[in-house]
Amino acid sequence: MQLPQSPSALCFDKDEFMKDSFDVDHFVSECRKRVQLEDLRDDLEIYYRLLKTAMVELINKDYADFVNLSTNLSLKTSVNDGISAVDERLAKQDDIRKKKMCVLRMIHVIRSVEKIENILNSQNRKENAELNSTLLTGQILERIATEFNQLQFHAVQSKGMPLLDKVRPRIAGITAMLQRSLEGLLLEGLQTSNVDIIRHCLRTYATIDKTKDAEALVGQVLVKPYIDEVIVEQYVQSHPNGLQVMYNKLLEFVPHHCRLLREVTGGAISSEKADMVPGYDFLVNSVWPEIARGIEERLPSLFNPGNPDIFHQKYSISMDFLRKFERQCGSQASVKRLRAHPSYHSFNNRWNLPVYFQIRFKEIAGSLESALLSHVEETANESAFCLRATNVLWNCLSACWSDHIYLPLLAHRFYKLTLQLLSRYCVYIKELSACATADGSVTESKSLPTRGKEESASLSSEDQQTGLAADAQMSALSTRQLILIVADINKIMEKLPELIEVIKVKLNKIGFKNMEIIKGALEDLSSSLSEPLSTINNKISMDLGESCLIYFKSALEVPRLYRRTNKEIPTKPSSYVESALKPLFQLQHDYGNKVKVQTRQEWLRGALSECTHKYYETVSDVLSSVKRMEESLKRLKQARKTTMSSNTPSGGMSDDNKIRLQLALDVEYFTNQIQNFGLSIHELKSFAALIELVQAAREQITTE
Repeated sequence: MQLPQSPSALCFDKDEFMKDSFDVDHFVSECRKRVQLEDLRDDLEIYYRLLKTAMVELINKDYADFVNLSTNLSLKTSVNDGISAVDERLAKQDDIRKKKMCVLRMIHVIRSVEKIENILNSQNRKENAELNSTLLTGQILERIATEFNQLQFHAVQSKGMPLLDKVRPRIAGITAMLQRSLEGLLLEGLQTSNVDIIRHCLRTYATIDKTKDAEALVGQVLVKPYIDEVIVEQYVQSHPNGLQVMYNKLLEFVPHHCRLLREVTGGAISSEKADMVPGYDFLVNSVWPEIARGIEERLPSLFNPGNPDIFHQKYSISMDFLRKFERQCGSQASVKRLRAHPSYHSFNNRWNLPVYFQIRFKEIAGSLESALLSHVEETANESAFCLRATNVLWNCLSACWSDHIYLPLLAHRFYKLTLQLLSRYCVYIKELSACATADGSVTESKSLPTRGKEESASLSSEDQQTGLAADAQMSALSTRQLILIVADINKIMEKLPELIEVIKVKLNKIGFKNMEIIKGALEDLSSSLSEPLSTINNKISMDLGESCLIYFKSALEVPRLYRRTNKEIPTKPSSYVESALKPLFQLQHDYGNKVKVQTRQEWLRGALSECTHKYYETVSDVLSSVKRMEESLKRLKQARKTTMSSNTPSGGMSDDNKIRLQLALDVEYFTNQIQNFGLSIHELKSFAALIELVQAAREQITTE
């Protein structure tokens, strides 16, 4: 509803009256702040007259509705009274209908009871036997079961009625007789292998919705005695293949003792659908629960993980038995029911796989940690790796996925352990790399920091002290040890794809398809493993270069060999060149089958590059010294005007040229050997300058 427009001169806003929070006292208090009470009263009177006029106009506009308002209200009241009366009568009729249905149900109950009792009495008269001792035939049971099914339905609907309590003892008697007869008939059919009796009996069980009772009866009477006879712990433990023999006998139970049941219920391939009795699964609900119970109760030692090798063997044989039992189920639906059965979960949960993995973890991780304490200990010649630590690492990685250790349900744990082993080895290599460049110094940071990782094999305080002492010794690694480290790193990186393929096969069997994640993680670790290679390679090149450089300094002794010694003209290179190249020849000979050609050439290139530069400087200094000596003697000759017979014998080569020739022969031999290594002289620092230097020396000899 909208209020009429008010003059703008009013001291209040008309919308204030429409607010839910409108308060008179507050309204007057606010207005008094602006005007006197007399002015407020005058403005309110003006607005009151406006409201009154607007109301009169509204009534005149909708006059007919105002006049008929009372009439409409009276009509609505009358209609509501009529509706209430109708609802009341309908409620009474519904109550009568419900009571009538209850009476009809009770009539059905009584009729069904009487009908069943008449059938039983008729059967009793024919057989002249007591009711409580009669075992009814299959056809009679089916008639009774059909009527009994109706009886149960109406009895449930009549629950709470007094008359039902009076009839209940008669129903209980019928139920007991029916149950007893069904059990006796089913046992008779199983004992005599009578398919018709079994079919009638199972159909009757299904009719009265007691299929679970039939399955439980088969389990207790047919399955349990066989299971108790086959599962004997003493036999399993005393025979080498006792467990496998026991499982084979258990698998024989289904084809030998459940053939008829499977044919009747459709669990066998040869079952005829027209004669099948659906709703039963004896393998899942009768056979398997008894097998699981028998194994858990009569073979408690089966699940003991104390000896991991025996546990793995028993678990593998048991899981193979479980897979074969699943194949006997006959359908995927039956297999799903088996896997959802509580006894199935109970059987699988009894295998303490986490404890088994912890034992394996300590074995595998512990062996690696022990090997890492040996640091750079070499392996036997028949091993694919050079170092014991690397060989143990690969054995540990292989063990994680070997058939005698790996279990499919622990795939995630063994994969994590694989990453941990590789990560631990990466740290070990980085520690060796740090030691290789430590110049004989050791810091506290060299202690193995990852030994305290979660799930890692714990080290005793004695082991830790041993590790620290070994770290101190490791600070001075030999060139051979560094070479073996590089060889093993490259070998591990080469063999990682083999490991990835093994993991792929294992994971495919359990349905894991996203191998890119697995491959990516292992490749990341491979990259991490290769990080220290640059440092170690540089150290190897440096060590080789230093070994060679010691001999190249012998070039300084060449002038002493020829000056004033009257030695023959040189025809072969000096022995120091052969000695300088000996470490490089040794490298090719000793590690040709362990280190890749590219890696060896990288070391040679690094070693010779620095050596060549130093050799060039040495040869240059010698030739310069020879030149200065030669020029000095010439000046002395000119001053004295005499012949230097001691320096230039008649008809022979001067001592200075002999020195130049010897250095030229040395450099030429050095050049040939470098080319034999497969290196280009242009890759080596100052090599071109060295060649030019000796060529110039040869030209000088020729000119003179």
